[in-house]
Amino acid sequence: MATITVFGGTGYTGAAIVAEAAARGHDVVSVSRHQPRQPVDGVTYVHRSVTSGDPSSLVASSDAVVGALAPRGDLAGKLGGVYQAVAETAEETGTRFVVIGGFTSLRRAPGGPRIALSEELDPSYAAEAREMATFAEWLTTTPAELDWLYLSPTAAYGSFNPQPARGTYRLGGDVVSADAGPHLAAADLARAVLDLIEGNDHHREHLGVC
Repeated sequence: MATITVFGGTGYTGAAIVAEAAARGHDVVSVSRHQPRQPVDGVTYVHRSVTSGDPSSLVASSDAVVGALAPRGDLAGKLGGVYQAVAETAEETGTRFVVIGGFTSLRRAPGGPRIALSEELDPSYAAEAREMATFAEWLTTTPAELDWLYLSPTAAYGSFNPQPARGTYRLGGDVVSADAGPHLAAADLARAVLDLIEGNDHHREHLGVC
């Protein structure tokens, strides 16, 4: 079994990933500013902000690190830098880095620009969407030694639209799927994350999940 650290492990997506990883028998560390609503047995909860302190020790002691944070609140304009620091350590230690981004980090057409960097967005989420899309772009410029994945769920995914688990999901590339299918549940996205970590058959890719 692997040691998996989840940054943002008590949030909507992060909590689902923590629960799925623990259910599969992995050693799980959750890093978050908030205490969990429903602690999962066996999970180590680290209560602090990712902006306070160096994340390198947590990354170095993990087989995989999942970034499930959003650049809002005190992370607005800072999350890209935090994730770059995580990536630098992950590159040195061979730790896999999986980032949960947004739908607007995808492209409308193969080789086209990312939605958040080329289209007008609702001002309520435009800044965070652009920060995540910019980080997705940065990942493509990193050395080959960094083993990363960037996952974009469907446009309707989020705590504002909770869905019951289907027990299945579909992976695509970095282009918006013409047939995204039913709404995605947090539990199904978590299943995808753990399958990708355990399967180890996708590397340095931006994948859509629906």
